[in-house]
Amino acid sequence: MSRRFAAVDLGASSGRVMLADLSDGLELTEVRRFPNEPVTEAGRLHWDITGLYSEILDGLRDAGLVSSVGVDSWAVDYGLLDESYRLMGNPVHYRDDRTQGVAERVAGSVGAETLYDVSGLQVLPFNTIYQLLADRLDGAVTMLLIPDLIGYWLTGEVGAEVTNASTTGLLDVRTRSWAFPLIEQLGLPAGLFPPLRQPGEAVGKLRRHVADVVGWSAPVTAVGSHDTASAVAAVPASGPAFAYISCGTWSLAGVELPEPVLTPESRAANFTNEAGIDGTVRYLRNVMGLWLLQECLRAWPGSDLRELLKAAAGERPFAAVVNPDEPVFLPPGDMPARIAAECRRTGQEPPSSPAAYVRCVLESLALGHRLAVRQAMELSGRDVEVVHLVGGGSRNELLCQFTADACGLPVVAGPAEATALGNVLVQARSAGLVSDLAEMRSLVAASQPLRRYEPSGDPQAWEKAAARLA
Repeated sequence: MSRRFAAVDLGASSGRVMLADLSDGLELTEVRRFPNEPVTEAGRLHWDITGLYSEILDGLRDAGLVSSVGVDSWAVDYGLLDESYRLMGNPVHYRDDRTQGVAERVAGSVGAETLYDVSGLQVLPFNTIYQLLADRLDGAVTMLLIPDLIGYWLTGEVGAEVTNASTTGLLDVRTRSWAFPLIEQLGLPAGLFPPLRQPGEAVGKLRRHVADVVGWSAPVTAVGSHDTASAVAAVPASGPAFAYISCGTWSLAGVELPEPVLTPESRAANFTNEAGIDGTVRYLRNVMGLWLLQECLRAWPGSDLRELLKAAAGERPFAAVVNPDEPVFLPPGDMPARIAAECRRTGQEPPSSPAAYVRCVLESLALGHRLAVRQAMELSGRDVEVVHLVGGGSRNELLCQFTADACGLPVVAGPAEATALGNVLVQARSAGLVSDLAEMRSLVAASQPLRRYEPSGDPQAWEKAAARLA
């Protein structure tokens, strides 16, 4: 039996097809990487989903024959299929403004407490529940979240993988089944919601015409199709006393639990209970993440990130800090101008150079990590001895050190490709090559480069900066 597995990993700014070989340990290779740029049509921000699918097919062809394929992506966004099971239009991007005011209307009609008790989900204006209520559903017979849509195109099989379904606001957090009483109360068609799949279950074999395009045939396996679920599965932890930060465009910061936390305090702190691998709960909060830095770089064409990071390390500490989760930072656009405006709004002098902006962003993000980790510990009662920072942000040494300093805890950085690793390891377990979540994590720890950062900054300075944001 082949020990090669392909991971289709779609992020909010780029996608890639990764190839894993478990013949001797765990070797991961990037086969194809491609940009994921939104498109604007008729005033709406969309994903170029057919362009992404074309890149995926090219990547699978380049990967060669594998034992199976798994697909993960960002959460909440979806495609609608008509009665002929054709896509009705490009999926709308979660950063589009069509859901303005919808969350408030739903809370007013259903009740915020009821919503949280059912789904355990934090309130984010772009959650699927609000997108569907802002959408035109006439003629739609099913809704497929992004990885499920790709899986349908690959295999012809319709379904919804549970870790991503848990981000919709329409899954019962206790039973991990669709919350049909809530769906009915909201007036959404029950038929839109397809049968649920668990990570590790078979999706189906590649369609004949897909196999002809890629040059081989193999099954598609359901993985933790929400990219954070796959990333957390690959956290190289050796016990339960850890927090994680999956850091990329977004930072998802929290702890792994056996049961959801549905207290009034948890709801007030806007913490979410999302489904993880093997019945675990990803108890976390979204922090805006490296999006702020990515948008700053777009505003500075030709800038060199490595040089900016080097210069930022020498800038004055805490000259300006902002709350990275302010709604003003959510849309794309001129991020430096918005950071400057937020500094002026809060009585601070805006940064005076690109390096100073980078310092502001990274210190602010580390403060966001600190708040989320500390609240997760307090609200869940979980002791934390180490923070595992995985994803692309683990390559940012300055951010990793700031996070250790801000949290007052050691930070273990890596693996950078945690999402792809979690994806392929669920496939490998379905093939009988690994036994359980603990062995998956042990394999990651043994095979991937990791770096440990000890807290070294002035704790009082971080306390004062946190108080400024509070």
